Amino acid sequence: MAQQVRHDQAANPFATDPGDELPVGLQLTWRLRALIASGRLGVGERLPSFRRLSEWAGVNVNTVRAVYAGLEEEGLVVSRQGQGTFVATGIAAAPQLEEIATDALRRASEAGLSPRDLAIVASACASMPGALEGPAGELADQLPDVAEESEAIEVRHELRRQIARLEAELATYPPVPGGPPTAPRRALAHVAGVEELEQTRDRLIAQLSEVQRAAERRAREKGRERALEASPLERAMSWWRRRS
Repeated sequence: MAQQVRHDQAANPFATDPGDELPVGLQLTWRLRALIASGRLGVGERLPSFRRLSEWAGVNVNTVRAVYAGLEEEGLVVSRQGQGTFVATGIAAAPQLEEIATDALRRASEAGLSPRDLAIVASACASMPGALEGPAGELADQLPDVAEESEAIEVRHELRRQIARLEAELATYPPVPGGPPTAPRRALAHVAGVEELEQTRDRLIAQLSEVQRAAERRAREKGRERALEASPLERAMSWWRRRS
């Protein structure tokens, strides 16, 4: 019995760490926001009572009260007198967030990198101007004014836009071992001709097709694995509901 209690405590997805650099209230807020944003905690569902969540998280009841108040200010939850706190209506959940996050964590783990460092770098990048532009945005800033250039330059301009879009889409997929080689990047000072740009674009199209097929295969494999291993947020909700 004691061993079961210890296992249950270790599996508690809401337990906070007072020694962490993030305040316990923020730890708890992020976990609840993740459940709501991913759709694991759906519109209209009731959150645990202040006392119950304070016991699960190992924090003061007033900390939970403050967490819920913050979520309500953001429009994520609503409180109803005598009934409790519920996920607000109109929340547009994005289940793909969980898949993207767990995939990024898996890749970081495979590379021997810290999940906390991944979260810090992602947060820092997202807060910086032009975070989502990347190399494609840098190249676009240096393209000539089409209205003042010849038809050949206009064609190169369009090809560069196509290449930038393909590179941006490829960046969302992990590389495929043994797949088509990545189109070589040119120095910014290099002025590529139409034929060279077309070859680069065609190589990227072939590479994108390959990684998409690989992603589809992985998705099918993940679907088969889901019966054996639930995701972290799914485990959190399962743990929660067994105790509700």
